[in-house]
Amino acid sequence: MRFYVRIAGIGYAARRVESVRTSSESSGGPMGLSPLADQQESQPPAPQAISAAPLLVFSDDWGRHPSSSQHLVTRLLGQRPIVWINTIGTRPPRLDTETARRVIEKFRQWTGGVARTKTAWRADTQPVVLNPRMWPSFGSRGSRALNRWLLSTALRTVIAQLPSPPVVLTTLPITADLVGTFPSRGWLYYCVDDFATWPGYDGETMRAMEAKLVPRVDAVVTVSETLADHIARLGRSSELLTHGVDVAHWSKAVNEPPMLTQQYADLARPLVVFWGGIDRRMDIDLLRAMANGMKTGTILLVGPQDNPDPQIVNIPRVVVRPAVPYSQLPAIGATADVLVMPYADLPATRAMQPLKLKEYLATGKPVVVRALPSTRPWASACDVCEDPSSFAAAVLARIESGTPSEQRTARGALHDETWDVKAQKLSAWIDRVAAVRSSSHPTAVSR
Repeated sequence: MRFYVRIAGIGYAARRVESVRTSSESSGGPMGLSPLADQQESQPPAPQAISAAPLLVFSDDWGRHPSSSQHLVTRLLGQRPIVWINTIGTRPPRLDTETARRVIEKFRQWTGGVARTKTAWRADTQPVVLNPRMWPSFGSRGSRALNRWLLSTALRTVIAQLPSPPVVLTTLPITADLVGTFPSRGWLYYCVDDFATWPGYDGETMRAMEAKLVPRVDAVVTVSETLADHIARLGRSSELLTHGVDVAHWSKAVNEPPMLTQQYADLARPLVVFWGGIDRRMDIDLLRAMANGMKTGTILLVGPQDNPDPQIVNIPRVVVRPAVPYSQLPAIGATADVLVMPYADLPATRAMQPLKLKEYLATGKPVVVRALPSTRPWASACDVCEDPSSFAAAVLARIESGTPSEQRTARGALHDETWDVKAQKLSAWIDRVAAVRSSSHPTAVSR
């Protein structure tokens, strides 16, 4: 079902989607692997009587890639009315094909021209997805004031159609100026990254807007201890909700034979694989150390490129391929000999909680990762390496040995890390915000 609303000359398209199809991570976030529509996960619950508070979500484009917020909200569908707001980022535009593609994509959304594909999900368990028109910048007072007016004006009519004012969940600091501009039962900031340190983002603007947002919301949920400490420095407590995993989806790499032999038949074995956003977080020295240590084989990087170091493509044995649908990633896992996360040790990587870590572990394949706050807790389940030389040595060892039995045993903990469990916790915090909301005294959820 699609409907259009035009208010004060400002139009936006809205639809109850079956799914949204685009070209392919992020983190979580800026990774943009491939459409959520391609997920083969457990189905959302059957429709039921809805009594929970409505939810209004500001986040990445629905269906564009399987971000943590989309994994979680998918599991809340049918339990409460949900309106999803597709937003824009704060990356300064570049004269490249990726920027041009995103500009075209956004204009198509704003005119209601986004392509859709049918999924097995029932239409009455999909969110209403809005594409409000926005000025593509938050870097000045004028641009922020314009976006505040555009968004608040567009949303008032939609909110008036809900059975009650919604709880607002935002993953983006750019919503800071919207708090208090339309009726709500409270705001929850789901902090998934330190966007001020993210490569290519307008860090100064993101830092300033987050500093404004955090004191004004009713609760904060963070995905890592590093981000919890970051929020504490802004004067707030937070709940910790690390990312989940769909074990059944990723264990296909264990239970099914490799399926992509034709697509990757030209690549020399063994196959060392990374999937995700290929950008400035990648450690060039680490990739070189792996390439130099391998006498044969391929280091395969699968995913969208976002201004990566141009040296990457010149490293021997490194092959870059475009993103593939989420449903095909377990098959790539089955094809791989070792799965790797060759990140540099940077402020952005210290704060992040990569979705792919638990995905990798669920495949049953050997996993080698850089030592970071998000990876060290899983040192019993994979090889966690401090520097390029130890990383390369671990990759070579796992090519020969496969996954050690003690690591396989440690991965049993993944069964307590499902997205269903995580979504239940988030839903309880949303209801708590709705119950305790006070317009004059925002209530923080204690850690």
